[in-house]
Amino acid sequence: MKKLMMIASVALMVMTACSKKEKAFDATGTFEATEVTISAKATGELKSFDVTEGQTIEGGTQVGRIDTYQLVLKKQQLETQRGQLAATKRQLSSNRSATGSQQLDLNKQLSSIQQQIANAQRERQRYSELVKDGAVPRKQLDDIDNQIKVLNRQLEATRDQIRSANASLAEQGKGIGAQMDGIDAQVAGIDAQQRQLDDQIANADIVAHYKGTVLEKYVEQGEFVSTGKPLLKMADVDNMFIRAYVTSAQLQNIKVGQQCKVFADYGDGKKKEYSGTITWISSRSEFTPKTILTDDERADLVYAVKIAIKNDGYVKIGMYGEVKF
Repeated sequence: MKKLMMIASVALMVMTACSKKEKAFDATGTFEATEVTISAKATGELKSFDVTEGQTIEGGTQVGRIDTYQLVLKKQQLETQRGQLAATKRQLSSNRSATGSQQLDLNKQLSSIQQQIANAQRERQRYSELVKDGAVPRKQLDDIDNQIKVLNRQLEATRDQIRSANASLAEQGKGIGAQMDGIDAQVAGIDAQQRQLDDQIANADIVAHYKGTVLEKYVEQGEFVSTGKPLLKMADVDNMFIRAYVTSAQLQNIKVGQQCKVFADYGDGKKKEYSGTITWISSRSEFTPKTILTDDERADLVYAVKIAIKNDGYVKIGMYGEVKF
């Protein structure tokens, strides 16, 4: 009997000691990483796609390309149309210059006639004096008067030609101007289409804009893809975080930026310690996830927190972990 009582006492002491022992962690959760799904930004055959699962890709690396043959042909066609419009515009400009040259010739002709009239009038003045003196016959003065009349008629006819040419030039100028404005509008439309094609051709390049490790590969080279189709999933496994849950009672002891200890749980009591930093605390409570243990397992409402760690290559996505604040 004494032996049984002694065993019971020892068992009670062990149970009491275990109940008073401090827990090795304050919260648990699973490790996560920022995942990015890269999708196709163009439609066509996947001409190249040099990606393998588990591969680490540097940011800005081109990992594949979608066929752009039809887009390149369309761009060449637009360039040909633009060249034709440019040639038409040069011809219109040449026609306008030719009309202006004709008008310049008429103005020169007008100036020449005016100069001839001025010279003839001076000759008439001189011959008029000679006729008065009887030095020359009257007929020579009459011939000069007739010459002046002829020149005046030529002068008026030239002025009429200039007025007509100006009116015609104005009409032609309006027509040519309207045609050139139309050509400019067409060229602007072609330029906009070419910019769209340039963007579409650039989108055919499949680029990983951020450094990460390929988690999943959804397509293979040679497949036909459409815009928006997922091609691969990447994750930044160098900078991971554990998503854990705490009770409202624990909130008073933690804050964003606080340092803490994070343990990766490999099972069978094997753990590895990392230095963590609290980067986010949820401002909204939620019901305790069934897979999560908290400091107070009786609590119905908990708050999610994220603790960032620098991965050394041993922590994997989905692995369980513990947090000690």
